[in-house]
Amino acid sequence: MSTFRRFRAMDMFRFNNINLDRYTETYDLSFYLTYLSSWPDLYVVAESADRSLMGYLMGKVEGKGEEWHGHVTALTVAPECRRLGLGRGLMRVLEEASERIYDCYFVDLFVRPSNTVAIQMYECLGYILYRQVIDYYMTDGVMPTEYAHDMRKALSRDVAKRSVVPLKHPVNVQDTFF
Repeated sequence: MSTFRRFRAMDMFRFNNINLDRYTETYDLSFYLTYLSSWPDLYVVAESADRSLMGYLMGKVEGKGEEWHGHVTALTVAPECRRLGLGRGLMRVLEEASERIYDCYFVDLFVRPSNTVAIQMYECLGYILYRQVIDYYMTDGVMPTEYAHDMRKALSRDVAKRSVVPLKHPVNVQDTFF
């Protein structure tokens, strides 16, 4: 049994076990607090009946005009809690908030091409590969060396689904800022 709830500041001291994953980025405390204060509706945890954290999702909204969208900054589930549908549930919370609260056109996320399990989940949720972003991830902590898949899902505001027409060429990371 698990429940989804808004992230709280004290949760930062309880999620180390979830962040110990080669696909999960770890940020400094001010980064987490900025998300918490700026987009509390898009920062959600999955909590077990015994109140331990099972996973979390950090999101934000950004862009202008038809580029106004929800963005998944981080989604991770503790290894012992995977394959329970928690990732899908957390994504649904972000998608619903992006649509109902923020009136976004789409939701996007970046994922490593090597993270095939996550890519399969996103595809099952209706996300498509929109573009590749060159040198997005740092593998040695200093130099960017791995590209990212930018995946998108159109929301109901994008009736024509223009936001999810894939680009045919890769882009540089600086081309992704809104």
